[in-house]
Amino acid sequence: MKKSFHRTDRVSAQLRRDLGLLVHQAVRNHGIPSVSVSDVEISRDLAHAKVFVTALLADQGPVAVKALKEIAPEIRYQLGKAVRMRHVPELHFFYDDSVDRGERIDSLLRASEASNPTGDDADDTDAEVGDDTDADRAP
Repeated sequence: MKKSFHRTDRVSAQLRRDLGLLVHQAVRNHGIPSVSVSDVEISRDLAHAKVFVTALLADQGPVAVKALKEIAPEIRYQLGKAVRMRHVPELHFFYDDSVDRGERIDSLLRASEASNPTGDDADDTDAEVGDDTDADRAP
């Protein structure tokens, strides 16, 4: 089966790599809370790019996104120097809370396991059921 690779996918991947470096530099130079680029979605006409960032500390995410939105024209200018595109897409920054949601789900699962520990009894029950079915199949 032939895989299709659309131009927007290739451009998104390249922008994610380049924006990762540029955002890292912006964090150091402008005193923005530490963030990293998690994904870039680009429109079909390559005019707009949604840049999703994650913060190391969840409460600093909105502050970092606001700061990145303020310096978006500067980052776009630097991106234009880094990539070979006729038109550099307009950058729209968004906070990606998927990591925060994943950590919350993980903590809920751990709390659930702590409150309802499963012992070896559940494994023994499965083994007993398996033994009975094997005995029924004897020739």
